[in-house]
Amino acid sequence: MNDPDTRRHLAMRGRMRFGGSACGIERAEIGLAGEAYAPHRHDTYALGMTLSGVQAFRYRGSSRTSLSGNVFVLHPDELHDGHPGTETGLVYSALYVAPHRIAEALGGRMPFVPDPVSADPRLAAAMRLAMTDFDTPISEMQATEIDTSLADALAALAGPDTSAARSVDIQAIERVVSLIDAAPTEDFSIETLERLSGLERWTLYRQFRGVHGVSPYRYVKMRRLDRVRALIRSGLGLAEAALEAGFSDQSHLTRQFKDTYGFAPGRWRRMLTAD
Repeated sequence: MNDPDTRRHLAMRGRMRFGGSACGIERAEIGLAGEAYAPHRHDTYALGMTLSGVQAFRYRGSSRTSLSGNVFVLHPDELHDGHPGTETGLVYSALYVAPHRIAEALGGRMPFVPDPVSADPRLAAAMRLAMTDFDTPISEMQATEIDTSLADALAALAGPDTSAARSVDIQAIERVVSLIDAAPTEDFSIETLERLSGLERWTLYRQFRGVHGVSPYRYVKMRRLDRVRALIRSGLGLAEAALEAGFSDQSHLTRQFKDTYGFAPGRWRRMLTAD
C-alpha cells in the first residue's frame, strides 16, 4: 500500500484523465471499478497497457483477458467491450493512434495483429515510450519516434504482408479528409466527395478505408464526436454540445457516443471530473 504506483492506481479507479496529445495521437489513463464498456468501435488503433488488475473484454467473437504488464491491440473499426476481470477493478494506460500514421510509417501498410493481447517486449517498450512525459504535448519529433517504434512492433507481430498491392491515390483521399476536418458539421454529399477526389464512390470508399481505417461516413461522425468531447471538457452542457457538433439532439449524441466510446456522455463526463 505504501508503493507510490499502487496508491496512484487505487486513486485512478472510477476515473479517467487525458495527457498531452498530437495530431492523430491521444493518450489517456483510465481506471474502472464497477464500470463496464458497452460494445463499441474506435476509428484508431486502440492500444493499452494494463497497469493493475485484470482487463476482460470480448473481441472478434472471443473472450480475452489482459494481466498487469500485458499490452492489448485493437484494430480500427473492430467491435469490442471491456470490464474489470475481478472485483478489485483495473487501471490501464491507453494510446489511440490514427491508422494513417502507422500506414505512413510502414510505406502504406496497415498491419493487423491477430492476437489482441501480447507480452511482446517490443510492443511494451513502444507503449512505455509513447506514455513518456504524459502531461506535456507531444512534439513532432516525439510523435515520429512513437509512430516508428509502434509501427515496427505491430508489423513484427502481424507477420509478413501477404495482401495484394493496391494503388492508392493518397492526395485524392487527403483532399477529402481536409474538407471534412475543416467543416465536420456539414453534410457533404457523395457527389461532392467524388468531384473533389476525382474518384468514383466505390473506389473512394475502399481507398479511404484502406488509409484511415473507416469509411468517410464514419470519419465524419468521429470528427463530430471529437468536437463533442472537447466541448464537454470545456464545461458545455450535453444538449448544447450535441447541437454545436452537428447532432440533431442530445439523444442522437448519446447513442452515437456510447456506440463509439462504450459509455454514455454523462458517465464519461463524471469519470473525468471524479474526485
